[in-house]
Amino acid sequence: QVQFVESGGGLVQPGGSLGLSCVASGRFFSAYMLAWYRQGPGKQRELVASVDAGDNTIYADSVKGRFTISRDNAKNTMYLQMNNLQAEDTAVYYCNKAMSPQSRWGQGTQVTVSS
Repeated sequence: QVQFVESGGGLVQPGGSLGLSCVASGRFFSAYMLAWYRQGPGKQRELVASVDAGDNTIYADSVKGRFTISRDNAKNTMYLQMNNLQAEDTAVYYCNKAMSPQSRWGQGTQVTVSS
């Protein structure tokens, strides 16, 4: 089963940028539709962006134009470049397959946007 490990979070001021990475172990990484999710304080986990095997992408309305999802199949890695971060982007960010059955959720990486 594919497992994911997220990294790259941190504290950033409003308007700043961060880049997240998601490294996967296991086989068939290139075949999966993958996604970034986030869970803010007191909120449910939500889909942020997804990328399929053909590099087609979908974004939540709240991040369109600010976030960019990408993948490098040779490195079994997915990325999320986040620009113009706002306080409402504060959350724990997770990666996983976009379709069921999903893998067990990892620890995530904390992103805090604050001045």
